[in-house]
Amino acid sequence: MLLVGFAVHFWVTPKMGVSENEIAAANVARMEASVRSIKSVKKTKSDMSHITKALSQAQQQRAKYITIFAMILGVLFLAYSFLKKEEN
Repeated sequence: MLLVGFAVHFWVTPKMGVSENEIAAANVARMEASVRSIKSVKKTKSDMSHITKALSQAQQQRAKYITIFAMILGVLFLAYSFLKKEEN
C-alpha cells in the first residue's frame, strides 16, 4: 500500500508546464479578443480567471489529501503485518 501511495502521488501530481486547460483558456481569450476587435460595441464581462484558479488549487489540495491518506493506509497495513497473530 505504501508503494501504491507513492504511485498514486506521482500519477496524480500535475506535471510542470502548460496544461490543456491553460491552452484552452488561452485559445478562448484569443478568440474573444478577435471577436472584440470585430465588434465596435464593448460589453463589460466579469473576469472568471479567479474561479478557474480556485478550482485548480482545490483539485491540487484534494489530490494531496488523497495521496497522504493512501500513504498513511500503506504504513498502517505495513505495521499491521508485523503484529503477531494469535493462534487457536
